[in-house]
Amino acid sequence: MSGTSTVHILIHGRVQGVGFRYWLAGQAQDRGLTGWVRNRQNGAVEAVFCGRDTVVKDMLTVCSIGPRLAQVRQVELLQSDSDAGEAFEILPSI
Repeated sequence: MSGTSTVHILIHGRVQGVGFRYWLAGQAQDRGLTGWVRNRQNGAVEAVFCGRDTVVKDMLTVCSIGPRLAQVRQVELLQSDSDAGEAFEILPSI
């Protein structure tokens, strides 16, 4: 049986203006993950995922590819104690 984990990431590259947040939210919801996603002023997309270890690991792989028009350069893991909440949501940009 696998445990659960929470990850906090920044996704760098051409990730804004390509539907990345909505695509990512759909991917997370399809996998039963909780958390959130939002655009950052610096051009990155920030996200938190929480769920079964194997599913979170799969989500990290998917994020490194992104939707069709995205060009992901880097997925940066952050140290954080961010709350993943009860569902997966798209937060306002910061």
